[in-house]
Amino acid sequence: MLKAKILFVGPCESGKTVLANFLTESSDITEYNPTQGVRILEFENPHVTSNNKGTGCEFELWDCGGDPKFESCWPALMKDSHGVVIVFNADIPSHLKEIEMWYSCFVQQQFLQNTQCLLIAHHKPGSGSDKENPALAPPLNKLKLVHSNLEDDPEEIRMEFIKYLRSIVNSVSESRDREEMSIIT
Repeated sequence: MLKAKILFVGPCESGKTVLANFLTESSDITEYNPTQGVRILEFENPHVTSNNKGTGCEFELWDCGGDPKFESCWPALMKDSHGVVIVFNADIPSHLKEIEMWYSCFVQQQFLQNTQCLLIAHHKPGSGSDKENPALAPPLNKLKLVHSNLEDDPEEIRMEFIKYLRSIVNSVSESRDREEMSIIT
């Protein structure tokens, strides 16, 4: 069975934990409580298998606290990650600037491909659902951007996340196949 590690990162109060719980079908959260360091959620998704081989995949979703005071922990969190989901609150203008730093640290410095990254513009309940794409600076504008609104259309973000998980599983599977071939030859 394949294993894949996905990081959920982004500014404070962007909705990472609520989204992580929803997407992994974990418990609901009723009040805001900042994540201290990291929470690791383990899950499987029956809709995601490896390259049509039918091999299942176990996922670890690392819900990383957005407070810069945890920056000294980031290298340990990033180790052996296969993908990064950057979550930001689409209603807070400063988040657009902050996600550039998250991209630089968690994607560029880890030499991950843009296909291993997903950008989620999260809309909190009652904020309205402005699906207009925000003005993203390069290279963020090359990333897959999806909007999430768990109040209005929760299944849309679930389906987009499943597509993202499939691409991560294919990447992990191809990497493992290359590694096995290099051992054989």
